Amino acid sequence: MLIGRTLGFYFSRQFLKTIFLVFATVFTLVYTLDFVELMRRAGDAPNATTGIIAQLALFRTPAIAEQVMPFAVLFGSMAALLQLSRKLELVVARAAGISAWQFLQPGLLIALLIGILSITVYNPVSAVLKQQASDLETQVFSRNIQTREKPIWIRQRSLDGQAIFRANASATDSATLFGVTVYAFDQAGTFTHRVEAKEALLHEGFWELKEARVLSAIAEPENHDRYLIASSLQPSQVRQSFIEPDAVPFWDLKETISRMEQADINTTTYRLHYDLLLARPLLFIAMVFVAASVSLRFFRFGGVAMMVLGGVAAGFVLYVATELMAELGASGIISSLVAAWFPAVVGSLLGTLALLYQEDG
Repeated sequence: MLIGRTLGFYFSRQFLKTIFLVFATVFTLVYTLDFVELMRRAGDAPNATTGIIAQLALFRTPAIAEQVMPFAVLFGSMAALLQLSRKLELVVARAAGISAWQFLQPGLLIALLIGILSITVYNPVSAVLKQQASDLETQVFSRNIQTREKPIWIRQRSLDGQAIFRANASATDSATLFGVTVYAFDQAGTFTHRVEAKEALLHEGFWELKEARVLSAIAEPENHDRYLIASSLQPSQVRQSFIEPDAVPFWDLKETISRMEQADINTTTYRLHYDLLLARPLLFIAMVFVAASVSLRFFRFGGVAMMVLGGVAAGFVLYVATELMAELGASGIISSLVAAWFPAVVGSLLGTLALLYQEDG
């Protein structure tokens, strides 16, 4: 049974207001901390002015704040329900014959709409701003080499056979790798030799390796100032693989994945990011269920502090589960589809089960 229109709008406004206030608070806090950190780094950068640093921090903040959206929904929903309970508005709603399932409908609808808008509107904007922030950071700090926590892996096929490239860093403005190791295979898939190079630059049709050392089981090591490896990859394809998945807008992800697959570049992290975005509305709904399961106790019964603590603990457990599944999906242990949807589905079911036990015995 649906809730009345007037009461539904009122509850919807309460959910929307508290969720927005929580997210705005987190956004402001992230911006402030990032601005302070960038100002500290700007001491050795002659091109860094206060205005440019403020702009850079503003470009970087949306992508960081996007990661805490589920917590904004969780804590905002908890705040809305606790506020309605404190004012005894939920008591009046129950006295009028409205069940918890009915007055949760506006919150669930708001969570669904926020999830959809975060995918279709917020994510593309934050991705574009993150890419602009990367370019601006390169200009301000005069740095065009991007080092990653994880190495870069590229696999290619050519007339000579297959080759796997491993690099420690990449250039942000060209298809250039640094700290490169190449594992070469013939057409039959048999390993032939390994090449270690300081730098590898992709041209049309070939890789140019500088200060290369060729190691083979059947020959003595050879040093080359310049060593060439045939390639069927395009520089634009390789540059695309340097971009982090969260810097690619949602609407461009499928096309990016398709181009990378044609170039035989690993797309696991991009597929995982795409599936995580698709699962986000259900994850937000799960957060509302979790918030409801710990926030519907009447104020006069006491125990509000324990309820809030329980909600925080439940949100933390769900976050850890989401990150764990994402790591498993990124490493290829489980499929990206399972890694993305499992926490949202399980969180929704557990929240619903807790609410059923609490409301209906």
